[in-house]
Formats: sequence, structure tokens, C-alpha cells
Amino acid sequence: MDGILLIDKPSGWTSFDVVAKVRGILKHAMSQAPKLTTHNSQLKTPLPKVKVGHTGTLDPLATGLLVIVLGSYCKRAPEFSKLDKTYEVTMTLGQTSTTGDEEGVKTMNTESRIPNLDELQKTLRQFTGEIMQTPPAFSAIKVNGQRAYKLARAGKEVKLEPRPVTIYEITDIEYKYPKVKFTTKVSSGTYIRSLVEDIGKQLGTGAYMSALRRTWVGRFGIEQAMGIYDLGAEQINGHIMLA
Repeated sequence: MDGILLIDKPSGWTSFDVVAKVRGILKHAMSQAPKLTTHNSQLKTPLPKVKVGHTGTLDPLATGLLVIVLGSYCKRAPEFSKLDKTYEVTMTLGQTSTTGDEEGVKTMNTESRIPNLDELQKTLRQFTGEIMQTPPAFSAIKVNGQRAYKLARAGKEVKLEPRPVTIYEITDIEYKYPKVKFTTKVSSGTYIRSLVEDIGKQLGTGAYMSALRRTWVGRFGIEQAMGIYDLGAEQINGHIMLA
């Protein structure tokens, strides 16, 4: 079984949870397939290995499009992970978070101010184009062979270098303090948590990412994706795509 499968990941699931769910469904289906028999005895042949992977991690609290690769397409995972992505973002002004998102410990900005809409729009425009961005400490980037988030959770200092990313556009801005909602298309490797934190610093209010939904990965859109809860072997087989 080769190809890609588009899944709408729910909040609370890790990307690996989705991979494990798809793999389990396919393994079960293969185990139930009719076995060849000869002289009234079943031929004992090992089941082929079910290869399933994903092409770009979504944080557990985030929702939206996850591109799953099956079979020989697992070798092409890096190709799909380098595609541009589009997100629907909600940020909360006036507070910061130790993780940059809803999971972390919040700290109120005691000198918080309330920017007006014009100031917010001007600041968001400053973050379009190619920018230098420092990935968050709570990320899956490896530092000396270990995941940064594991070091951060252990209380160790994590130093990550800034890297160039591209923010193609920020649109559909909705603002009612302290919540800001917008849609953004970004290059691969962009961390929305870092983008939100940097916007909060520029505004002088502080900010953290309070919700995130991925709607596009390259040419693949969320409307093509399947939900996870009612997923079965027949649905998977009917929605496999080739690219």
C-alpha cells in the first residue's frame, strides 16, 4: 500500500498517535485477510511490514492537516515536509507562556498596554517577507543529539540559533483584545509559536499562541482530509492519494 493519506488531526493527539492509529488499522486489516491453504493446513507466512509515517509534526494542542505517508512513500517524507504551509492562528496578548503556547505556565505583563488595530496591523506587516527566527526551546530540533523539548523540560538551557524563514502573507485579521486571529502562509521550518512571541515583543504586550489549525500543506487542503475517530481500512483504501 503506497501513497499519502490526509488526516485532520484533532487536539490532544500527537502526530505519532495518528501514525500509530493508521498503522494499527492497516495491520488489523491485513491480519484478517484470507490465508492460503494447502492439504487442509494454513500456510504460515509472515505479514508484510506496514510502513506508515508523517511529514511534519503538529503540536498535540494544534489541529488540522497532517500528511501521512504509506509504504514506499515513507522515503519521500522529507520532500513533503519541505512544502509551504498555511495556518489559522489565535494569539493572546498581555501574557507570555513558558512554552510559547497554551500548555505552558502563563505570566501576566504587568506593564501591558492595549494596542489599537492600526498598530497591530502595522506590526504584523513588519513580519511579512523573509525574517530571522529563533525556534522555540520546546521544539523537536535536535541539540547535541537530543530533542530540544526534552532538554527544556529537564530544566536545561537550550540555545538555538536564528534561521531564515519566509512569512508570505498574514491575512484575515480579527482583533478583540486580548485575542488576535489571523491566517498566515509560511515556508517550511517556520514556528508559529516563535512568530507569535516575536509579534508580542514588538507590540510591547507579550503574547502566546492560544490556538493553531493547519489548513494547507503545499497543494493539499484540509477539505481533502479525513477525520480520525471513524477511520477504518475501507476509508483509508478509498482515500489514498498518489503524488
